Amino acid sequence: MDTQTWYQNLTKPSWAPPAWLFGPVWTVLYLIIAVSFGFAGYLYFQGRISFLVLLPFILNLIFNFAFSPIQFRLQNNLLAAVDILLVLGTLIWAMVAIYPHAPWIALVNVPYLLWVLFATVLQLTITQMNWK
Repeated sequence: MDTQTWYQNLTKPSWAPPAWLFGPVWTVLYLIIAVSFGFAGYLYFQGRISFLVLLPFILNLIFNFAFSPIQFRLQNNLLAAVDILLVLGTLIWAMVAIYPHAPWIALVNVPYLLWVLFATVLQLTITQMNWK
């Protein structure tokens, strides 16, 4: 079964957004991520933050980029649910870690945090609704 058919056939909550909304939302969020995470990397290479402050940004990117292959190629809702929880956890960690050094990085990521919170609840709900 192809990815689009598989996802369309999943039971989803009535409040799930339409599929077309994800592209524009992620386009904006990836711009925020590129600028803010890039600046965190810049701060690290300038010696202004430690690797432990940069680490959650790196892990967040890894978990974020892993989500789509897990969800759509592997078609594994449970593993995708675990992954989205890791995205959420590393994002919160990153925002807390960077705040003392560059508060604007934490603040500019609030829309990303809100979307990931929503996406986490959505993924957990879809996983539960399709549990076999």
